[in-house]
Amino acid sequence: MISIAYERPFKNREEVKDIINKCNIAGGFIVILGLIFALVGIISDALDINLILESSNWLLLAILFVVGHYGPILNSIMAKHLYGIESEIKK
Repeated sequence: MISIAYERPFKNREEVKDIINKCNIAGGFIVILGLIFALVGIISDALDINLILESSNWLLLAILFVVGHYGPILNSIMAKHLYGIESEIKK
């Protein structure tokens, strides 16, 4: 996970854009994995086969990944918020 040091100020706008970009990429990757797991679960249930796990386990894994994507997204939101507070203090 990308961590933000809350005590130190951002160096510049590019640092914030970099953090936000990395968080959005990580969140998108996790959501795509969740959707792939959901598709595997649906397809394995429709074909009535087991692909390493039962279909319900694939769907639970998909739910876990989709809920887990909130971590990077919240980190991105926090970076935007802290940068906004910092730019207001500098004025």
